[in-house]
Amino acid sequence: MEKKVRVRFAPSPTGGLHLGGVRTVLYNFLFARQHRGDFILRIEDTDQNRYVEGAEPYIYETLRWCGLEADESPERGGAFGPYRQSERKPIYRKYAMQLVDAGKAYYAFDTPSELEEMRNTMRTESRPSPQYDHHTRMSMRNSLTLDAGETRRLLDAGTPYVIRIKMPEGETVSFDDMIRGKVEFSTSQTDDKVLLKADGMPTYHLAVVVDDHLMEISHAFRGEEWLPSAPVHILLWRWLFGENLMPQWAHLPLILKPDGNGKLSKRDSGRLGIPIYAMDWKDPQTGEIIAGFRETGFLPEAFVNMLALLGWNDGTEQEIYSMAELIEKFSIDRVHKAGAKFNYEKAKWFNQEWIRKLEMDELSPQVRKLYTTKGIDAGDDVFLRKVIHLIRERCHLLPEFYIQGRFFFAAPGSWDLDAIRPKWNAAKADFFKSFVNIFPEIKEWNAFALESRFKEMAAAKQIKPGDLQLPLRIMLVGEKSGPPVFDIAALLGSGETENRILNLLNQTGNW
Repeated sequence: MEKKVRVRFAPSPTGGLHLGGVRTVLYNFLFARQHRGDFILRIEDTDQNRYVEGAEPYIYETLRWCGLEADESPERGGAFGPYRQSERKPIYRKYAMQLVDAGKAYYAFDTPSELEEMRNTMRTESRPSPQYDHHTRMSMRNSLTLDAGETRRLLDAGTPYVIRIKMPEGETVSFDDMIRGKVEFSTSQTDDKVLLKADGMPTYHLAVVVDDHLMEISHAFRGEEWLPSAPVHILLWRWLFGENLMPQWAHLPLILKPDGNGKLSKRDSGRLGIPIYAMDWKDPQTGEIIAGFRETGFLPEAFVNMLALLGWNDGTEQEIYSMAELIEKFSIDRVHKAGAKFNYEKAKWFNQEWIRKLEMDELSPQVRKLYTTKGIDAGDDVFLRKVIHLIRERCHLLPEFYIQGRFFFAAPGSWDLDAIRPKWNAAKADFFKSFVNIFPEIKEWNAFALESRFKEMAAAKQIKPGDLQLPLRIMLVGEKSGPPVFDIAALLGSGETENRILNLLNQTGNW
């Protein structure tokens, strides 16, 4: 019987979820849904010193916004709980002791000062940063160098200790990565990682293996930064449960800076002015708010679509995918080995495409909410939808619906007069006075009729229409940008258009 697909995302509650983390969630989610499997969220909170209040609820909210909620999690429960590692603490000691009893791990009683002394005294030109490994372990204070009686005495006295894996020397371990193929490691290059800390909590290395086994994880997708830890995990699987029970692994490529020079980081968010977190994250130490895609104005559909293509494609030219299409077409063997450059302009392109694609019933409430937060009453829904229809092609991000459309709901309080003052004259002022006088004659108030009468009158007064359209735009909008000016006037209506024209004409008398 084929093993059921069960995948997991296991973040530490130490900060915001950045692009790389959410992409890992997405690939797990797509793989699980495609194979009718389960997607598990497990909170790896074993490092209590780095725990950040509010980080765990933030993770849940991020996944909800992205539409990537787990089948099993601390929130939803499940048959394999608990799903917080801190609540599973009693489980891990048994496995750590099993390794000690088998000679695969050992007690280490070294103090921080002793560890520091080792790093200083054992430094050589060939080994500038000594590690706790087969080179140094026999010079340290551990159960390998102490006799059994002294070890027992220290344990009985409550002397603080950690349990370290005893990495074998000169062995080669390997596994078949779903993305990279066969990957090999020399055990001599890996130090004796701590498995159980002095407070009794496991490190990631022990916990991830034990939990993946007990939760029956079939496939484990994680970032390529975890590749150096693979030999430790392979040996733990081999010694504790049998390597044949190990999940299939896939190590995902890094998401790189726009220039391709290194991994995209929190520092790049401030330096480049780009979001790197799914949602706004407030640094608990500095109080700094680091921009998120949601608050910047991305639709979740666009964010997920963009993320999927950061390191994967289906071999076609297609770029816009719904969630259903991603579930159907995603394949882990088409995930690239090389890192993927993050292009913020391309991310905005995805968002604009989804703004164009989104049904008005979904887009309109979001735009109304945006105006409400700005203190603007967006009026009846019919009018709001007309505004959205007129400006949506110009909007890459949701806040641009306010920038591009606010003048439809409130007359400009100021004007870019410098744009028209140099070429303004009495003839132009007279044109606009005459233009508003013919408004009652325009039976069908629409852009075509307005533009036709505008150009007829300009020709009659021997003024180029192009010399008059910028002043008209400044009168209606207050600035030089915006959708076609006659479309604006048509939507504003004759009364509001007349008021705005006369309002600016009154200002020109003071020039």
